[in-house]
Order: sequence, then structure tokens, then C-alpha cells
Amino acid sequence: MEIQGWVVPVIIGGAFIILGLAAWLWGKREERNYYDALTTREDLREFFSRWPGRPEPGALKLGGWIAVAVGAVIALVGGILG
Repeated sequence: MEIQGWVVPVIIGGAFIILGLAAWLWGKREERNYYDALTTREDLREFFSRWPGRPEPGALKLGGWIAVAVGAVIALVGGILG
């Protein structure tokens, strides 16, 4: 059984899209948890000192969208070449 040349880019593009959406959802969850945590804290040490460190929610969301775009382009190129 031989794998067609267009299948590999489509699978890789799909993986990028899935991972990108997961990163975007992770960023949304981190952002929500971060702001919800501020309302329940006795002091705002985490807000001011940024300790303990967390992945920045904005970076996760942006990285997720970039991964989705790259995955879509890879899948589209694989589909066109196939």
C-alpha cells in the first residue's frame, strides 16, 4: 500500500489546525482563570509581581491562530498538489 504524495501535507496541516485550536482554547482558559483568580485573592501579589510565572494567555491565543493559519495553508497546498 503506497501513500499518496498529497496525504502527508494534509495530515500535517490537520495536526497544526488541531494543535492551534488547542493552544487557543488553552489561552482562553488561562486568561479566564487569571482574571477570576484576581477576584478571590487577599492580595494582588501575583498580578503585580507576575509570580508564579504562567504562559501569557495572549501569546497562546496568537500562537494558536498562527498554527491554524499555517495548518490551513499546508493542507490546502497538499490538496492542490494531490
